[in-house]
Amino acid sequence: MLPEIGQLLETGDPWEPYRLVDPTGDPVRPVALYFKDLLASNSPATTLYSYGNDLLRWWRFLWALGIEWDRAAREDARDFMLWMRLAEKPVRIHWRHRGKPGATPTARPAGKLAPGTPNSVTGKPTIGTKYAESTRAHCETALRTFYDFHLDNNSGALLINPFPLDRSRRRGRPNAHHNPMDGFKAERTGRYRPKVPERVPRRIPDDKYTEVFAGLRSDRDRALLAGWVSTGARASELLTSKERDALAGQQLIGVIRKGTKDYQQLPASPDTFVWLRIYQEEAWKKGVPRGRNEPLWWTLRRPWRPLNYHAARAMFVRANELLGSNWTLHDLRHTASFRMAEDAEMQLQYVQHILGHRYLTTTQKYLNPSRDEVIAAGVAHLARLEQRRNNPPSAPLAPAYNPDSLNVLFGGPPT
Repeated sequence: MLPEIGQLLETGDPWEPYRLVDPTGDPVRPVALYFKDLLASNSPATTLYSYGNDLLRWWRFLWALGIEWDRAAREDARDFMLWMRLAEKPVRIHWRHRGKPGATPTARPAGKLAPGTPNSVTGKPTIGTKYAESTRAHCETALRTFYDFHLDNNSGALLINPFPLDRSRRRGRPNAHHNPMDGFKAERTGRYRPKVPERVPRRIPDDKYTEVFAGLRSDRDRALLAGWVSTGARASELLTSKERDALAGQQLIGVIRKGTKDYQQLPASPDTFVWLRIYQEEAWKKGVPRGRNEPLWWTLRRPWRPLNYHAARAMFVRANELLGSNWTLHDLRHTASFRMAEDAEMQLQYVQHILGHRYLTTTQKYLNPSRDEVIAAGVAHLARLEQRRNNPPSAPLAPAYNPDSLNVLFGGPPT
C-alpha cells in the first residue's frame, strides 16, 4: 500500500481550480504548470480534478521510492502500472471521521455483496477491490500526456517519456492506409495501457423503474427522476437548470451541456412538470429562494444550498437500497435513449441532437437490443424448443403425391 501523503486541493480560484501539494504542503510545480496548460486549452475544471488524482497516485509512488519526477525511467512506469494491476485499492475513511484520532476505514456492512459480485437484480457487478481497467487506462493516458507536455517544454532533466507508445505505433503514422469507407480501429496507444472492454449500455426495465420511483422520499426526487428519464440529460446537466429554464407551457427544460457548455432546451414529460410544480410550492413555503435566476433544485434542509451531483447520487443510492439494486444515475440516461430509439416515428438524428452526441455512431448503439431483451428472447427460445420436444408435430404428407396411391404402394389401410 502506498502511503497517503500529499493531497489534491480544491482552491475555488478559477485561475487554479485544483492544486497538488507535497507532504509538506508546498505546491508541486510541474503539475501546476501542466494544469495551467490544460486550462488554456479550454479543459474544464473536472478534467483537472480527474488528471490530478492520477498524478497524485503517481507522485505517491515516486515519493515512496525516493525518485524525482524527471528521473523516472520506463522501468519505474512499468512497475507502477503493474502495481495498479495487482494492488488493492485503498479503503478510505468516511468523510465524517477524517482527521479524528483512531479513525479506521469503514468496513463493509454485513449482508452486502462482496466486491465484484454481480447484483441479482441488475446483473451489474459491484465495485471491486482492485483498480478497474478503465481507471488504469485513464491513468496511463494522463501520465503520458503530462510527460509529453514537459518534453515539449524541455522541463527538468527529462530525456524520454517513461510512458512510451506501443511498439507497433512507434514507426509510421497510425491509420496511414485507412479506408475512408471503414471506421477507425480502436488501437492501443500506450505500451502499458490495458485493454478496456466495451461498455454495453444498460436500461432500467419499466417495472423496476416504477419500483424505484415509488421508493423515492420527496417530490423533488420524483421530479428529478422523471426529468432524467424523459429528457435523456446527464445527471449533472439537469442540475444546472434555473427556474427560468423550466417552461411548462412549451414542455421544455434548458440545461448546460457538459462538454461544449452550450445552452440547449430539451423536451420533458408532463409528469416532470407536475412533480416539479408540487415540489416548488412546498419548497417556497419553507423559505427556499425564489426567482428566475435562482437554481431549480435545492437541498431539502436548511441551510438552503443548490443541489449538487453528489447529493443527487446519494439520493438515488438510497432508493436503490430498497430494491437491492445498483443502478446509477447514468442508467437513467441510457433508459431514455433506448425509449427514444425504439420509437419508429423518432428519427435517429433527433435522438442524437437530444442526447448531445457528436457522432451518430455513438447514438446507434441504442439500436441494439438491451441485456434484458436478449435474455427474454433467449428464455422464450428455450421455452419454444421444450414445447416442440413435448408436443412434436405430425409430419404432413408431401402435396405432390396422392394419399390413395401411397396406401396401395405401401400396403396402407383400404380406401
